[in-house]
Amino acid sequence: MSKLQKAKGFKKSKPGTYLSIGTSLFGAVSIVKQAKKARFENDKLMLADAVVSAAALVTGVALLIRELRRMGDDDVLLG
Repeated sequence: MSKLQKAKGFKKSKPGTYLSIGTSLFGAVSIVKQAKKARFENDKLMLADAVVSAAALVTGVALLIRELRRMGDDDVLLG
């Protein structure tokens, strides 16, 4: 198995999914900063952008969690 195939397999594994969730949640820091700045400046358009970004982040994490639940205990890369 080539290194590229192993890397693609890691993305679909439990550790890869946990890593994706972590990096997604790390993006929440910038969304919070953006929302605080928008509220301070009374910029409704920037605040709307932060709200939409937060919704996208929540949806993405929910999809990753659903993928983890579907994996169950039959993950071959952990074995």
